[in-house]
Amino acid sequence: MFLIMLRFSDNKSAAAEHMQAHNAWIAKGFEEDVFLLTGSIEPKQGGTVLAYNITRAELEKRVAEDPFLAHNVVTAEIAEITPGRTDPRLDFLKA
Repeated sequence: MFLIMLRFSDNKSAAAEHMQAHNAWIAKGFEEDVFLLTGSIEPKQGGTVLAYNITRAELEKRVAEDPFLAHNVVTAEIAEITPGRTDPRLDFLKA
């Protein structure tokens, strides 16, 4: 499982211009059963993605295709998480 931190860069003002393409990138991640959750880093510092069902190399390639990253709207940091103890509702993450 991976946590992707997408932090706004100095080019944050270009976000609106690329928002539609970024949202399509997010939708594709959900459709392909890779993204579990997306959300904002408050206060308005960027966003996060929780991803699973993918290798790190595949995820790095996917993240590089995010229009926000391609147009320097955000920088990306990927943290790999090995689930240990989970709430039973999240046991699928340990598979």
